[in-house]
Amino acid sequence: MSLSKLKEWILQRAGGLCEYCKSPANISPQPFVIEHIIPKSKNGPTDESNLALSCQGCNNYKYNKTEGVDDLTGESAQLFNPRSENWDEHFKWSEDVQEIIGITSVGRVTLEELKLNRIELKNLRRILAQVGKHPPRSA
Repeated sequence: MSLSKLKEWILQRAGGLCEYCKSPANISPQPFVIEHIIPKSKNGPTDESNLALSCQGCNNYKYNKTEGVDDLTGESAQLFNPRSENWDEHFKWSEDVQEIIGITSVGRVTLEELKLNRIELKNLRRILAQVGKHPPRSA
């Protein structure tokens, strides 16, 4: 598969949403990227099982991280892997749907490391919710 076809396939697989913060690619001021879940710097392969659609913010905060420390337990936990885990098992929306809440160690660590409740994202979610476009439907 060519690189451009792979990118289009990953965009479709992700439903046009960042696979971490669930922001829509079609209204982002910055292009979304295809990121390595296990970074290339840690020998992560460049194949569809290790690639995810990511907004620029999540990608920048993630950088080459694969784990973090859960503030609740003090234990190390892996970051959310959109290829092998279900988003809804690790995260939920706040009652006003402006914030993501981590409900497992994986969710809490990912929330903290990728800054999934950045003010810009909360503002976007508020506006999208007002016009009935948020939260996104689960796949």
